[in-house]
Amino acid sequence: MANAANLISLDSLKGKTAAVTGSTSGIGLAVAEAFAGAGCNVALSGLGDAAANEALRARLEQQYGVRVTLNSGDLSKPAEVKAYIEDAIAAFGSIDILVNNAGVQFVSAVEEFPDDKWELILALNLSSAFYATKAALPGMKARGWGRIINIASAHGLVASPFKSAYVAAKHGIMGLTKTVALECAETGITCTAICPGFVNTPLVQGQIRDQAKVHGMPEEKVVREVILASQPSKRFVEPEEIAAMALFLCSPAGASITGVPVSVDGGWTAR
Repeated sequence: MANAANLISLDSLKGKTAAVTGSTSGIGLAVAEAFAGAGCNVALSGLGDAAANEALRARLEQQYGVRVTLNSGDLSKPAEVKAYIEDAIAAFGSIDILVNNAGVQFVSAVEEFPDDKWELILALNLSSAFYATKAALPGMKARGWGRIINIASAHGLVASPFKSAYVAAKHGIMGLTKTVALECAETGITCTAICPGFVNTPLVQGQIRDQAKVHGMPEEKVVREVILASQPSKRFVEPEEIAAMALFLCSPAGASITGVPVSVDGGWTAR
């Protein structure tokens, strides 16, 4: 019988390749850095300032002694998702771990929701995960091992008003997760969804400042009474907590965790 402590070891991840979408900031960056720290080569993806992203790539490579690539494709487009996966396989020989994290948000009532925003959110938050998974799975099956982690949300399990596209996409991610898990149940590949609550990212910090101005409230009050109103713990989830959960799911201890949501939400969905 295996020792429980040994099952949590990350030694088995050394030399593997992790592809993390939307990984130049926020949750994705924390996840990418965690895998680099565990000895994985990393395929980054992200839009934004090209020089800053290249500096990030070089830092991770130098700091952790692993190989790191960077793709700046638009992952709302199926062909560019496929190219991202193919480029990573060409660079590293394989993708062992796929973390589908890329996403975007927009808030509006259904009857006023812009058509282009709906299409973008569904394409980036849901369809990109499908196309990346489709491209990565054959290699994982050939090697008899793989980990697919979809960064969903508490909104993959519950709804909030004015977030129709985001909630629909995240519920879709849960359906995709379950289907891939069942199809791969006997292949050595797992597929899970991490469902965070509000996470302390630069994007959320910007929302706090904006809400403070709109409501004429101190930022501390906005955090507690507006942003974290649904999160019983009244504290943000830290990006590193999501990254640590991703590492755990890829460790030997996560081998039987598949097809399920893993909530990291401060009690949000316990209500």
